[in-house]
Amino acid sequence: MNPRLLSIQPSVIRALAAKKTPGSIDLGLGEPTLRPQQRFFEAATRWVAENGTKYTTNAGDFATRERIAQHYGYPGMSEARNVCMTTGSQEAVFVTIKTMLDADVDELLVVEPAFPAYAKMAQLEGIATRKIAMRAEDDFAYDVDAILGAIGPNTRMIAIGSPANPTGTVLRRADAKRLADALLARAGEPIWVLFDEIYRELTCIDDPGYLPAFYPYTIVANSLSKSNALTGMRIGWVMAPAPAIDSIVQTHAWVTATASAFGQRIAFEIFGESGALAEQAQWYRTQRTAVIAALRASGMRFIEPDGAFYACVKLPDGLDCLDAATELVERRGVVAIPGKIFGATLANWLRLSWVAPIESFTEGLERIAALASAPVRG
Repeated sequence: MNPRLLSIQPSVIRALAAKKTPGSIDLGLGEPTLRPQQRFFEAATRWVAENGTKYTTNAGDFATRERIAQHYGYPGMSEARNVCMTTGSQEAVFVTIKTMLDADVDELLVVEPAFPAYAKMAQLEGIATRKIAMRAEDDFAYDVDAILGAIGPNTRMIAIGSPANPTGTVLRRADAKRLADALLARAGEPIWVLFDEIYRELTCIDDPGYLPAFYPYTIVANSLSKSNALTGMRIGWVMAPAPAIDSIVQTHAWVTATASAFGQRIAFEIFGESGALAEQAQWYRTQRTAVIAALRASGMRFIEPDGAFYACVKLPDGLDCLDAATELVERRGVVAIPGKIFGATLANWLRLSWVAPIESFTEGLERIAALASAPVRG
């Protein structure tokens, strides 16, 4: 058994989800409750009837990659050769870390609160991880000076999610440019940025900052899981400049060979229709308005999300978030995620997914508020 694997804690999110009962209010998993658009499945099925589902090249179907690259149009990443289709964005993150970092000398800097898989993937590869926590008093906004100040002599990659899981925080345009300018001004070997934008289409502010628009050493991970309710299809991609993308494709070829040909065809159809990628975004914007109203009515301290579909609520001092989450799922019929799995700075918080009907979200929030007013003991 790989000793590194034994040292990595299994997913707390999945463990709590496994405890829910049929009547539970699920505010846990980041799983859209909307249904995917069937016309793209139908078009892909017609194509498969004529062409089959043969292997694509390791990097993926050329026409699909071309549409993705052209849609985003990032400098240095606007051609099909700059895209590698992956088995969801999680594989995109994994092959990027595995390819770009040398476990003997390199270090990954994770900007927290953050999706725990970044650090766990690095740990599995034996790569050292440094963490920098954004501050609760700033509503966990991205602090460019703090990020730059946390860079160590062996830092070779920075992992940033925007919108972030768990806080919904979005890197603003001015901050993205300032971070890019500062990184470009550094002497020595360039530092790569792994920019996870899986919630990009669910951004709710007017001035988001897309780092690859400013910084040429950015590698992007994304997928259709959240934007188009296709979590189970497992279709994602990496976008990177050459020659980094060539090495990433080589790693991807050993990890999973090719992504699903059927899933890639669905992606081809989605990216071929104007507006299809953002077709479900209005529902989330409407839901967000109702969610924020419910959060304000609860009286709990919360972070207003810039995007994604999560809200973080603060627990009273002295109430452990894992104890609270366990009490909620086992005795109060609510699945919520303890904040400390996303970083120590969120140790006194819960992450709530708000994809459930607003009535269910509100009821779950009321049960959480009741727990917070009568904390678990022992």
